[in-house]
Amino acid sequence: MRPILFVAVLALLVVVAPAGSACPADVVAPRFVVDPAWPKPLPNHWRLGQVSGVAVDARDHVWIVQRPKTMTATDHGAVAAPPVIEFDAEGNVVQAWGGPGSGYDWPSSEHGIFVDHRDNVWLAGNGANDRQVLKFTRAGRFVMQIGKPGAAHDDGDVGNLGRPADVRVDPTTDELYVADGYGNRRVIVFDAATGRYKRHWGADGRPPGERGVRPFGLVHCVRIARDGLVYVCDRRNNRIQVFRRDGGFVKEIPVAPDTRGAGATWDVEFSVDSAQTYLYTADGENNHVWILLRDPGRILGRFGRHGRDAGQLHWVHNLAVDSKGNLYTTEVDTGKRVQKFIYRGLASVEP
Repeated sequence: MRPILFVAVLALLVVVAPAGSACPADVVAPRFVVDPAWPKPLPNHWRLGQVSGVAVDARDHVWIVQRPKTMTATDHGAVAAPPVIEFDAEGNVVQAWGGPGSGYDWPSSEHGIFVDHRDNVWLAGNGANDRQVLKFTRAGRFVMQIGKPGAAHDDGDVGNLGRPADVRVDPTTDELYVADGYGNRRVIVFDAATGRYKRHWGADGRPPGERGVRPFGLVHCVRIARDGLVYVCDRRNNRIQVFRRDGGFVKEIPVAPDTRGAGATWDVEFSVDSAQTYLYTADGENNHVWILLRDPGRILGRFGRHGRDAGQLHWVHNLAVDSKGNLYTTEVDTGKRVQKFIYRGLASVEP
């Protein structure tokens, strides 16, 4: 049964500029209100473990991947939900599937999900021996695997991954970009149809491990903007690096650079206007969603704070937006939930 929700959680989440910022008075940024009734209660006495990924497909259906193994004794009496769950826009479960099966190696720790322009569902995993990404149809039929669990790996290995964190398919080129990840320190690109290796690069667009370059600390996300720029989260180094499709370095965007612990840049998503004017950044250490002006990468403000109530965050891990601009967040550690934040237009940034 859900806890009682107070009316206060319906209050508008107004963007507040971070302390010490100098945003002009006429700057505007997106604003959101949490929807405490989304998603609807799960069927079959299901309960979620850590929710480690979220994606939105062309139907505006929301997909999550979660970790059934992270249920604990406090979940007594509940049933672990399947790892992959599809919700409709209203928050009803459409279908659920996933887990070990014939012909593929399910990751030991689910991490990241993406639904591409052909309705394929891609999954990654960051378990100690996870070296693979998986491709399924939306109905859960296995299509392809890249990499084998337990294989030796390093940043020069083009056949296996190193605890990959996230994937994206570029619809323009039909290429798969992998944030690789927890074990390796690179972005690697494959042909999304055949799995054939194409290229890879490390921090600053240089070969991983090259002397004189501060390496990626943890390559935790990869996103491809409509203009072809590739955004990569370097979580432990509190930065987003931006590249061209060929790996050419464009710029670096620092986010909460004094953050320690698990870092400030866990995920990145774009606003849905044609220019993708804004960046949203999940900060699981400080439990904020940062809002940035994509060009030049200036922080405009943030929303969210640590807590368990609707609209609050605990280890916010991944983000996705739907066609209406609504924002979805997932939480790991003991957060174990997905939340919806309804887009309410633009508002002046409050100092």
